[in-house]
Amino acid sequence: MRLASFSFEDTVRVGVVVGDEIVDLYLAEPEAPTDMCDFLALGEDGRVMAEMAVERGGNRRPLSDVQLRAPVPNPKKFLAVGLNYGDHIAETGAQTPRFPTIFTKQVSCVQHPSGSVQIPLASKAVDYEGELGIVIGETCRHVSADDAASVIAGYTIVNDVSVRDFQRHTPQFTMGKSFDTHGPVGPLIVTGDELGDPHALDIQTHVNGDLRQNSNTKHLIFNCYDIVEYVTQAMTLEPGDIIATGTPSGVAAAMTPPRWLVPGDTVSISISGIGTLENSCVAEPQPSHDDDHH
Repeated sequence: MRLASFSFEDTVRVGVVVGDEIVDLYLAEPEAPTDMCDFLALGEDGRVMAEMAVERGGNRRPLSDVQLRAPVPNPKKFLAVGLNYGDHIAETGAQTPRFPTIFTKQVSCVQHPSGSVQIPLASKAVDYEGELGIVIGETCRHVSADDAASVIAGYTIVNDVSVRDFQRHTPQFTMGKSFDTHGPVGPLIVTGDELGDPHALDIQTHVNGDLRQNSNTKHLIFNCYDIVEYVTQAMTLEPGDIIATGTPSGVAAAMTPPRWLVPGDTVSISISGIGTLENSCVAEPQPSHDDDHH
């Protein structure tokens, strides 16, 4: 299944994308949750509800009539993995990590699939990172790699937008990874049964049509299941939590000179079987005096 969050007439709902239409689960099943985290928490019951809604037909809208939102507009956790492709490690000059390099993107950075990425007032060293995203489907802890597929609701695309100078201010990545709008996610969540092997997906990033990143998830050092096993040793994962799995080589920071994102740029990240996440870049607006709280 291809799951989406979408807005229609000022409400956000959960839907199933079928071709160029979306099945509105709220119309099909009035008791269906309109929040993706709540829907995923239903587990198998939610899956059955969605499948029945698709089979019955009806309750569909053209995709062109709705606006796709971030598939999980409000995750409780947005984690990411650094240095997880060998070619990206080589271009950064870093050492290959012994363990997954886990960091947090603050959930306030989540942006919709068609939303704009702001080039912030505080920095011009803004970079793209095309990544496969894992979406967790159930509350879980101490999950083995062998069992990890069963707790993953599906997969999506993440642009782990990075403000490189802020990222390098300290050994902690949080600030450089968490600027507002710097977490575009989407356009959909594709379930594992539909997607197939998540470690055999082509991943490409284009900036203004120029191919910058071109790899395959088979090159992940720590694969999706390894990552879930490692993270759940420490923390409980919950429905809707997102984990971005790392980016391949081709980032702007590794170019001479760096080719940072600027207002007017368009970043398109495509992963086979999922689709394309495309966001344009705009200048962060100057704060109005109403926003000035210091």
